[in-house]
Amino acid sequence: MNESGAEHACFMRVALQLARRGYGRTSPNPMVGAVLVRDGEIIGRGWHRRAGEPHAEIEAFEDARQRGAELRGATLYVTLEPCSTHGRTPPCTEAIFSAGVRHVVVGAIDPNPKHAGHGLKILRGHGIELTQGILADEAVRLNEAFNHWVVERTPFVTVKTAMSLDGKIATRTGESKWITGEAARAHGMKLRYGADAMLVGINTVLRDDPSLTVRLKGVTKPLRRIILDSRARTPLASRVISDEHASLTTVVVGKNAPAGRILKLERRVRVWQAPERNDGIDVRWTLEKLGGENVTHLLVEGGGEVNAAFLLGGFAQRIAFFYAPLVIGGNDATKAVAGIGILDAAKGLRLTDVNWKRLGVDLLLTARVEGRRN
Repeated sequence: MNESGAEHACFMRVALQLARRGYGRTSPNPMVGAVLVRDGEIIGRGWHRRAGEPHAEIEAFEDARQRGAELRGATLYVTLEPCSTHGRTPPCTEAIFSAGVRHVVVGAIDPNPKHAGHGLKILRGHGIELTQGILADEAVRLNEAFNHWVVERTPFVTVKTAMSLDGKIATRTGESKWITGEAARAHGMKLRYGADAMLVGINTVLRDDPSLTVRLKGVTKPLRRIILDSRARTPLASRVISDEHASLTTVVVGKNAPAGRILKLERRVRVWQAPERNDGIDVRWTLEKLGGENVTHLLVEGGGEVNAAFLLGGFAQRIAFFYAPLVIGGNDATKAVAGIGILDAAKGLRLTDVNWKRLGVDLLLTARVEGRRN
């Protein structure tokens, strides 16, 4: 890499670090960071804090102005192509050429096919020098959930589960509490914080009565909670129905669920009646419904059957599997991924972008799901 390229990468890395400060806060917008540079020195920093608030570029301009810096003639580094359309805020392209920026360095291109490259075309038309593709892979990965949602209009799905080394999430009697240690559980909460909604099946509710909330020190973020419950069996006394966040709970029932049970649930929470496939809720229908309500990232924390429905059904994009140094054993112990399984191992799920991380005594495997070979 030449000197100019090295300098671009250095400043773009700062912009990426700034963008990550928006983790868990910006949906349904992407995380974006921006750095304003003059004569090799940073004169302004900014990041998108949450939807509806100023974009990263505007934050960087304001930071520079508060420092008394001159914007005209500066170089702007931004992790994502500047927006060119009116939304909750004015287009950043107008602010850029109004500020007199001479050079814009971009990480990733807008993933929306309707907008991709349009912002760059506008800037180029105003005589602004452009450099694109700097640390593009990192910039794209930063917003993998948003990128998926904006193209597919369904949530990016991460299947998260904690298990013993032999793949069990509970004993044959249903005991499952604290399989992994404190460090792994804290990391799991960070994953929840980064999602828009989390989903479990009715068996998890009946067995564990989970709260399905984010529990991090000094952090409060209510999450949407989705319960797959084809027969409307969710107890009215369960936490997801009766706690202070009940308005964020949606129970997805089947078309043939008892009307009386549905009516009782509807008095407490939202209820969707979904089509059924293979004796269970239609996952694709559910995802399309969630995507239409701006859920960009769905964290699935189901039992073996729910996990199988998403993974083996081809609806998951990423896994987060926590492994504890524990062996449970037992033919009847609950498996992390159940279902009918794959008969031909060569057609099993293929994982890429594989990463192992140690968390105390536990291990975390994260990877992209590439799907099955037909």
